[in-house]
Amino acid sequence: MGAEGTPAESSADFAAAPDAFQRLWTPHRAVYVEAGHDAHDDSCPFCSAPSRSDDEALIVARGQHAYVLLNLFPYNPGHLLVCPYRHVSTYDLATSDEVAEMASLTQIAMRVLTRVSHAQGFNIGMNQGQVGGAGIAAHLHQHVVPRYGGDSNFFPIIAQTKAVTHLLGDVRRAVAEAWPTADADQAPTASPSP
Repeated sequence: MGAEGTPAESSADFAAAPDAFQRLWTPHRAVYVEAGHDAHDDSCPFCSAPSRSDDEALIVARGQHAYVLLNLFPYNPGHLLVCPYRHVSTYDLATSDEVAEMASLTQIAMRVLTRVSHAQGFNIGMNQGQVGGAGIAAHLHQHVVPRYGGDSNFFPIIAQTKAVTHLLGDVRRAVAEAWPTADADQAPTASPSP
């Protein structure tokens, strides 16, 4: 809100057809646009991510058959995606090794998020196929969404806006640093919530 209680930038001042959405401007996310992501690029982002640096691709862990990265459009801070390296669209097409490693990485993700961000619950799931709600239907990926008491407030319901409290780079760094190495215990102990 501006000084006189008006929106900081009113859409009424621009040439456009109004819609039902309010905008929460997040200029810090421009780094992902400026890094060259092309919305019309037909390449698979889950196939190209492993060839990029962990920082650039927001990857927190790499396994033999699958890897874990942050969701660019998180529901909550720490919203992770577990993806097989192989370009496969649905769970039934994944190999036994891919399925097993995705399950193991999901368990580790839950433990790490509980320790790092004190998650109190999780939503875990896969939307498969465009009709099933998958944003990227061509490449299988599982969502690991940490949940916290009171994380659903009036913003998404009334304002159709989601406020995300942490920058993606900061979350990636914290989760990656807490991820156990292959030599370390794969079950980090969860610390109690403050």
